[in-house]
Formats: sequence, structure tokens, C-alpha cells
Amino acid sequence: MSVARVTEVICGSSKSFHDAIEKGIERANKTLSKIEGAWVKDQSIILDDGKIKEYRVILKLTFVLKD
Repeated sequence: MSVARVTEVICGSSKSFHDAIEKGIERANKTLSKIEGAWVKDQSIILDDGKIKEYRVILKLTFVLKD
């Protein structure tokens, strides 16, 4: 029987929400092994003088714990 854990990561991108998600998953894969799923918990933007400076997402990642 496998046991999984869920952890949250916050990621950002100056390009798009999609890019922030990809960067977050790519970075998490360097530390966590066996990531099996992810979902976006929240999205937000950071503004600078009325213009979008950064797209941010909070991701919940599911990964299987090592035996």
C-alpha cells in the first residue's frame, strides 16, 4: 500500500499563470520524487503602477512517500 503526502508551493512568473505552474512543478521535481498530481489552490497577480508585474499560483502537489 502506498502512502501519499500533499504539500503546497508558491510559484511566480512574469509571463503567465501557466508559466508559473510549469516553473513550480519543475522546481518541485528537483526536491520531491514521485509527484503524481497537482492542482491550483489559488491564483493572484502582483501589480506595479497598475501593470502586471508577476503572476502567482499556490499549487498543492501530491507525491508518494518512499517505503
